[in-house]
Amino acid sequence: MNWRYKHTALTLCTLAFTATMVARLVISPLIPEIRTEFGVTNATVGLGLSGMWLAYALAQFPSGVLGDRYGERAVILTAVGATAVASLFIALSPSIVAFVGFVVLLGAGAGLHYTVATTFLSRRFDDIGRAIGVHVAGGPAAGLAAPPLAAFVGSRYGWRAGIALGVAVAVPVFALFAWRVRPTEPRRPDQEVRERFAVGPLVELLSRPAVFYTTALSTMGAFTWQATASFLPSFLEFGTGLSAGLSALLFSLYFLVHGATQPVTGSISDRIGRDATVMATMAAGVVGYGLLAATAVADLGRVVPVVGVAVVGLAMSWGAPLQSRFMDLLSDAERGAGFGLVRTAYMVVGASGSVVVGAVSDATGWAPAFGLLAGVMALGLATLLANRLLGLGY
Repeated sequence: MNWRYKHTALTLCTLAFTATMVARLVISPLIPEIRTEFGVTNATVGLGLSGMWLAYALAQFPSGVLGDRYGERAVILTAVGATAVASLFIALSPSIVAFVGFVVLLGAGAGLHYTVATTFLSRRFDDIGRAIGVHVAGGPAAGLAAPPLAAFVGSRYGWRAGIALGVAVAVPVFALFAWRVRPTEPRRPDQEVRERFAVGPLVELLSRPAVFYTTALSTMGAFTWQATASFLPSFLEFGTGLSAGLSALLFSLYFLVHGATQPVTGSISDRIGRDATVMATMAAGVVGYGLLAATAVADLGRVVPVVGVAVVGLAMSWGAPLQSRFMDLLSDAERGAGFGLVRTAYMVVGASGSVVVGAVSDATGWAPAFGLLAGVMALGLATLLANRLLGLGY
């Protein structure tokens, strides 16, 4: 493959996504130190993190609108720059109120990146699935490296130094992106931003049968992903009896497989079709979460949870083929704001995965909680099979 400008753009968009993810993921391992310094409960710090992820989800649609109005490059640079600034403010927070406010600001700033970058790449690659898969892999790469590094730095130099890792990553990525990515022409430079928020066209887009169907599948995937990212280490430690160290190692394995398989599933979806690829990931979810739920019921040794975690990592690579499916459904003029709208829709609803699975685990135990995730994947698989077998045409 000859290296061309589009590959440089893909590399830097992926690095930019990694930078925005690093800044968000370094916070969780440092919660005990943050809670101690400010004298607050886990619930208070958790409120800030919930606000961060909600702000991230809500920023998806406006980011697409801004990309159409001002050009993708400007919005991506704003996202990475805002990530660096917000991370610095979090590290310097004088109080818990300031901390929570800056964490929410981080979510909103980082949320400007993904939709715009995906639209930017979809206009430069014919094999959209592969390109999106590579781009999505920037998130799991951050998940693999950022938490343990933040924990190490935090234990040696304090939680503020751990948070500052977000600044250390975002600043050079900002400089590289500004240097190597060319200015992009806005698609709708003369249209007022407020016109894009008219309710009628938004409802019309979301209510299209194929778009609604794909949004529903993505919501199931997002629900499961959010719950997994929140509770997989706790499940492994308290649900299956593994040590904290081994649970952390398997969590890293999850991110490793998740990141490595995203480009693969995206590329496969370019060749054999989006739905067939998504069916494979959903089927993997049924198997993977089923294995994990079984380990919480009976002692199946250490091999079964390892296999379960690896298969779950594959299952969560649904993002590349499903997001490519959205791009197939949206016209070139709709991709910016339209993709942002569906991202906001399925991420906001999918964010409930953490709350629901947490409540189920409290009420009935870890086996039913992760059995629920296997059920969600089974529902997604059944929906895909029904669409194909009944010829619904979605």
